[in-house]
Amino acid sequence: MNRKLRMGMVGGGRGAFIGAVHRMAARLDGHIELVAGCFSSDPKKSRLSGKDLHLDPDRVYGSYQEMAKKEAALPVGERIDFVSIVTRNNTHLAVAKTFLEAGFNVICDKPLCFNLKEARRLREIVRKSGKVFALTHNYTGYPMVKEAREMVRAGKLGKILKMVTEYPQGYATTALQGKADGKISNWRMDPSVAGASNCMGDIGTHAENLGRYITGLEIEEMCAELSTFVPGRPLDDDGNLLVRYKGGAKGILYASQISNGDENNLNIRIYGTKGSLEWRQEDPNELVFKAVDQPRVTYRRGNAYLSKVVEKNSRLPFGHPEAFIEAFANVYLAASEAIADEVSGRKLKKSYDFPDIDDGVHGLAFIETCVKSGKSKQKWTKFPEV
Repeated sequence: MNRKLRMGMVGGGRGAFIGAVHRMAARLDGHIELVAGCFSSDPKKSRLSGKDLHLDPDRVYGSYQEMAKKEAALPVGERIDFVSIVTRNNTHLAVAKTFLEAGFNVICDKPLCFNLKEARRLREIVRKSGKVFALTHNYTGYPMVKEAREMVRAGKLGKILKMVTEYPQGYATTALQGKADGKISNWRMDPSVAGASNCMGDIGTHAENLGRYITGLEIEEMCAELSTFVPGRPLDDDGNLLVRYKGGAKGILYASQISNGDENNLNIRIYGTKGSLEWRQEDPNELVFKAVDQPRVTYRRGNAYLSKVVEKNSRLPFGHPEAFIEAFANVYLAASEAIADEVSGRKLKKSYDFPDIDDGVHGLAFIETCVKSGKSKQKWTKFPEV
């Protein structure tokens, strides 16, 4: 294309962490420009947020319905090319449906929807629309995660035997309610907004998606224990899983928001018959490979000995760290390739490297199976067909 893609945003107004992350990631490579948005369900706050972002007041809307209708009515050369949805879980279906049916491509924050039923319904809408749909499982965007996937695909690990994935945080050890009004202070703890799970729905899905992205392993069944350590919370703040994968591999997945002292310590270890891999999100520019009967090797991002996919998803030479925003930007970069093809009338390919609607449906199936297993006396629970 000979121009930037025009982006709209729903949610992400004043005080919203993830909205700012999406905006930084989207504009990092210079291919995308934010031109419109409905940044809050409160029209006044939406207008103020649009002013903060120096947008044309006529392109700042009081509701997402108004935004979709008015943007669709604009000439093709002015309307947005896609919308980025950064609202709470229980609104994703309605917002995405509105924009898809109005003819727009969509990038949506995870999890895909409020529950699996909604996720399957949204997949039908996406398929019917023919539009691009990307889901921001951003940890797949790290260059060394992509290198790990290339190494697995090349057979360097041999047959995968075991995968251990961990995502401990310690931020959620504070009390459930605010002292002043007793309301739930973190919407992710509210089942009417977040869905059936807090910890596994928020970060456990990232851990599972990371392992699936690197290895391609699909869950056959799992045994889950979900816990709520802080009294009064209606949803889990810690979870432990045993996993059996199709083909015989086994796994352990642990996600926690009450692990004091940890920040965002997502890490993964993959063991095969020829060797193993290890990657840590808090040290993302390194990937450790441990071959049988050989010294361990540490691969570092930015070097010429890595695969072409790492080069494509890196922006700086070796020795200059790239991290969270850049990984997020790689999701936007890959999605923008597909959106540019769609907008230009070219046939969409199957080789774009971003999480899509099927990954989103899988994520909701993972959440609901975790909850089902956690409540079951039988424990080992079959993973549904998605």
